[in-house]
Amino acid sequence: MTAETVTPATAPAANVRPPLSPTAARHLATVERIAYGAAGLTAAIGPSTDLWQLHAAALGTGAGVLWRLWTRTRDREEGFGGRLLTSCYKAVPVLGLSTAYGVALAVPGTAWWEVAASVAVATASAVAVPLTRSRGLRRAAENLPATVAEQAPAEEPEQDGYEGDVARHWAASPATGTTRLAHVRQYHPGHPDFEAVILAQPGEAVPGSLDRRAVAAVYDVPEEAVRLAPVPGHGPGRIAVCVAPVELLARQQHQEPGDQLAALWAAKVSAPKGVAPGVELVDHRIEADRIVMRVEAPDTQLLALPRLPLARALGVEDPELLMIETDGMAHGVVTLYREHPLLTVREATPDDLVMDRHGRIAIGMRHDGRPARWPLYDPELGALTDLLVGAPGSGKSVTLLTLIAAERTNGIVSVVADAQDGMSLPEAEGRVFHFGAGQAEAAATLAAYSAVASYRQEVSAANGWGSFTLGKPWRLAILTMDEINRMLAMDSGLPAPFRKWVAGMLGAGQITWRKVGMGVRIAGQSIHLADLADSEKIRANAKNGSVWLGRVNSSMTRSMASDMTTGAVEITPVPKYFGVTGTAELDAAWSGDEAPTGPVTAGTAWLIQSGQPYLSRVWRAVKENRTYPSLIGLMESSPLVGFSAEEADVFRRAYDEALTIAVALLEGDEDGGGAPAPAAPRRTEQAADAGPSRVPTPPATARTLQVLVLDALAAGQLRTREIRKAVGAGTDGGPSSGSVDNALQALQDAGLVARVAHGVWARTDQADPS
Repeated sequence: MTAETVTPATAPAANVRPPLSPTAARHLATVERIAYGAAGLTAAIGPSTDLWQLHAAALGTGAGVLWRLWTRTRDREEGFGGRLLTSCYKAVPVLGLSTAYGVALAVPGTAWWEVAASVAVATASAVAVPLTRSRGLRRAAENLPATVAEQAPAEEPEQDGYEGDVARHWAASPATGTTRLAHVRQYHPGHPDFEAVILAQPGEAVPGSLDRRAVAAVYDVPEEAVRLAPVPGHGPGRIAVCVAPVELLARQQHQEPGDQLAALWAAKVSAPKGVAPGVELVDHRIEADRIVMRVEAPDTQLLALPRLPLARALGVEDPELLMIETDGMAHGVVTLYREHPLLTVREATPDDLVMDRHGRIAIGMRHDGRPARWPLYDPELGALTDLLVGAPGSGKSVTLLTLIAAERTNGIVSVVADAQDGMSLPEAEGRVFHFGAGQAEAAATLAAYSAVASYRQEVSAANGWGSFTLGKPWRLAILTMDEINRMLAMDSGLPAPFRKWVAGMLGAGQITWRKVGMGVRIAGQSIHLADLADSEKIRANAKNGSVWLGRVNSSMTRSMASDMTTGAVEITPVPKYFGVTGTAELDAAWSGDEAPTGPVTAGTAWLIQSGQPYLSRVWRAVKENRTYPSLIGLMESSPLVGFSAEEADVFRRAYDEALTIAVALLEGDEDGGGAPAPAAPRRTEQAADAGPSRVPTPPATARTLQVLVLDALAAGQLRTREIRKAVGAGTDGGPSSGSVDNALQALQDAGLVARVAHGVWARTDQADPS
């Protein structure tokens, strides 16, 4: 075969060198290793000699190789191709040995590292044999384009089975244009989900019209089931596609908790037939122990969230785990708890009971962990009116004692009246300015407190003061009246004149007490505003103060409390136990088992302030030996404060006078409804210049037993049995003999009658009672 008969496809290129045989390559490598060993020995020994010719040769050789390498980088024809690669490979041993020689020559003396560096470079070069192997690298670099062309894969063969059907379906659709679908891979043999690559024609990009909507139309799947993404390392001519309708269905069935919550709210709450149509869920956060949702009412509407229907719509079996707070307008926060947040609270500390600049203390804890604030005083309004209602065991007494301890901590005058003979608040006796135990004593305490308020009003009017300033000149004073229902309720069995007198003092106090720094706290097991004289004034003043609504047995009381709110939040009854739901009761009724019990909810109450209710719980107190030592300690941690000397004198004189009236009113029930009261304590002697009485006048229609006794003695001296007969003792509807004896003792203590002989009485205003 001649040179003319060689075709271009088979003729070798003119600049391609013939490859080395294996034998020649081994011989050259052996020679090269010997040369590197000699060069390394020279580089190790030469710097310590004085042969300048050897120094010049070693450094000159390195400089020449470096210059040659630099010229290679500037050769435009070869650029940074294969020749530059092989040149760098061959230059490394020479440059390494020359550099080691020059460094050793420049450093005085001979160190071990100078020899080690030369030996290391020579050893590495001997192993790599760059000169011999560079010939193979040179040929590989020069022939790389041809090798790549030879190894290029042929056009992808047509796939069979499901993958082939998917590709053919793509090609048949007019929406796909000139593109084709390649590299189809099915995820699971039983599922239609697959992934593939959309290929455009060479030099073209995949059309922008092939978006998710177009691909979903090709395979008739939801648009959400299609995902498109660029292929890493490629341009716009390739687009990765994933079509996964089965995966989409699984995602919809296993939504994220936040998505599930939004879907539930939209379907059950804000839907047209939901429990709160139009109320939107604008934001939410899911925490480990609770879900907090921010909601908003539609435009031009006020927010109204019924608590029980909302709990039912959200699938909450225990409505006590759902809390609602609103701004009274259009916005609110709904919180769902895993377990009741008020299940455990800590004990109060002295710091909790110190008033802030707004006159508030921390009375307990709100459901969201924030402190429940209770205003003892309002810098703008002055003294406040508070209402506390709770059945036995609801925690009302602990709440009252905590407030009384806070009053002593802040230098407030505490006056306490306990209509249950002191059994409701025994810890307060001896630790407040005054403690009135009993119905008559409670009424007298109220009258004395009212007398001090009248005294302050007289002084304020004389000085032109129109409001109260804390400590200038008087202390803030708060009257706590516990078990008020025993004195005011229609079914209390007390005479109507007595109840009317007490209610009248409470109603009148709502007009002026606030302006002279005299607050009142009314507490009872049930309170009906109709029993509190001027109910409108009390309702208005209680809205400025606080309403504490614990567990109660009266639906009328809950309605009264609901009437004091804005109406945005439904007040539901506080249960007796935590965690005992209606579902548990129903299951017990169905199975015939006993219903479970849980921790008691004592201290848990709706706290209503400024018309906004929220659930709270007072600080915990542990009872020991029938008292609360922790609350006693809080009371005694601060000095006892009282009224000024002038006010204390007014209080004492008014109390003595009012106690006589209260006993008389209690014993003078013409229908016999009142039980005999114990004899009143001996009153102190009143000075002649004591001034006019400030005790509120009892009802004019009341004809007390003492008045009847005085009328009987107007005819002259009478024996006790004669007096009893004169006032109707022992007759139907008449007083008891004990009541007559108590009335005579009270009149004697008041100096109105005198005992002139054994069992003989006379009036002291007669000329000669003896």
